[in-house]
Amino acid sequence: MKILIADDHPLVRDALARTVRQLDGEVRVLLAASLDETQALARSDAPCLGIVDLNMPGMRGLEGLKELRREHPTVPWIVASGQDDVGTIRAVLAAGVAGFIPKTESCDVVLHAIRLVRSGGVYVPAQMLARSFRAAAGTPGDARAGDEVDGTLTPRQIDVLTQLLRGQPNKLIARELGLTEGTVKIHVAAILRTLRARNRTEAVVRARELGLAAR
Repeated sequence: MKILIADDHPLVRDALARTVRQLDGEVRVLLAASLDETQALARSDAPCLGIVDLNMPGMRGLEGLKELRREHPTVPWIVASGQDDVGTIRAVLAAGVAGFIPKTESCDVVLHAIRLVRSGGVYVPAQMLARSFRAAAGTPGDARAGDEVDGTLTPRQIDVLTQLLRGQPNKLIARELGLTEGTVKIHVAAILRTLRARNRTEAVVRARELGLAAR
């Protein structure tokens, strides 16, 4: 398995490389410090996943990201960035990447995000969902009329909602999050109440309407 890590800060790049190597003893890490180096490695080594900084040399923000997506459409790209405001995260995910990891996250979160993306999912950081819920719950100036929900979700319920957005059944959600199926059912019930949804399908639709998911 080849994973490309692109960041112009050596300490960040090396820390991500050490984390990624925990996935599998057979992982080969490719390192780049600019968009040009990333493009060259993506062409020559065909990585199965790429983790890129949003502001490294040559990226030009979203323009470089879109270029990577356009030239290497089969590679799932994850952005790891210190810019973790909701607007930036939404714009990055809207560009078609497979995930956004704030650089403040722990190694465990990074590994979870990579595994999620490798399995075909899209990683949305928990704080984006949490902030979106607060906005939708009626924070002045942040919510649109008619978008109110009945409160906020706990971090664990946000994790469960992320899995629901992937279409995962309770059994797989329990396995992924290290919970019992009974606990997952409790969290799902809380999510349905918060989103005023009658079932899981409505909850997913409601979450997307509120902008709580990238896709």
